[in-house]
Amino acid sequence: MMDKSVPRGTRTGFTTGACSAAAARAAVIGLVTGQVPDSVESQLPNGDLVTFAVHDGRCDGVCAHAMVIKDAGDDPDCTDKAHLTADVCWQADSPGRVLLAGGVGVGRVTMPGLGLEVGGPAINPVPRRNIEANVRQAAGALLDNAGLVVTISVPQGQEMAKKTTNARLGILGGISILGTTGIVKPYSTAAYRASVVQGVHVAGTLPQGVVVLTTGGRTEKFVMEQLPHLPEAAFVQMGDFLRYAMSAAVKAGVKQVVIGGMVGKLTKIAQGETITHAGRADVDTGLLADLAAELGVAAEVCADIRAAKTARYAGERMDELGLGTVFHTTLAQRVVQTLRLTYPDQFDIQVLVCDFDGHKIAQYP
Repeated sequence: MMDKSVPRGTRTGFTTGACSAAAARAAVIGLVTGQVPDSVESQLPNGDLVTFAVHDGRCDGVCAHAMVIKDAGDDPDCTDKAHLTADVCWQADSPGRVLLAGGVGVGRVTMPGLGLEVGGPAINPVPRRNIEANVRQAAGALLDNAGLVVTISVPQGQEMAKKTTNARLGILGGISILGTTGIVKPYSTAAYRASVVQGVHVAGTLPQGVVVLTTGGRTEKFVMEQLPHLPEAAFVQMGDFLRYAMSAAVKAGVKQVVIGGMVGKLTKIAQGETITHAGRADVDTGLLADLAAELGVAAEVCADIRAAKTARYAGERMDELGLGTVFHTTLAQRVVQTLRLTYPDQFDIQVLVCDFDGHKIAQYP
């Protein structure tokens, strides 16, 4: 949820996942050296090295504590200025292991469909790997003799979560630890919308006549791998701004629009949403249930999909039935049909679908 009173700009910030990893790394350095540093260089999931200020550092030789304050840049959401806190302790009976736990203010997963263990902390897979990588780098050979337990906490997390959609997704008691690159881009700013339009117009000047629209870095990487013959300028991260990107494609006179996405955003496009931000509209799981029914799926499974809170749950259920590819192909077809109502015969439309690890599932046509 955006704070609309804050002036907008283009300065990027850092994700809760990146800040958590930096705090964890600083705490481990404290265990190794006897003193938690005032700043720490931490590696982001995208490979960049960034220096973070560290607060409230302390250690007693067995456990260490460090905190990093999140700076969300010029697109501050409700987690801006959150205190991402790491408590790290040696665990003598688990040499070589790094165990990740959620403390106060980190949400607990209570429903399937999020790609996380039910009952576990709402720390997404990429931040998990990033936290562990930084911890292992900082601990070095000392992990040969003992393991580490890393507990991530957010003291203000319970209050912050009330301004998110977490509860509707079954994430209770706090915020989620998120981020696929470590960097927050100001997707919701007028400046970003303008950059999307500009990017589409640039793509329209290329001889290929193709613009490839994606919702973020992960889907962009996926479609770049699928379409290696296209120049980089043909790819535009539209974020949530489908409406602006498609209108720009009309004005630019492109011959083909390719949309790369995952099940959640594609469902919103299929249901007719042109701004796909989580705060604008809920995903229509009823649409996904109807698609499953068209494929002959049992009524009780369709009812489960309809009652679910996430589109991901539908994809997982269909995968279990061996219908994942045909289901996602049918969804992609529905996306094309929906867009054709608004943009009839103005350009060819193709949809490429990937999973949450960036692997191709389906395409249409």
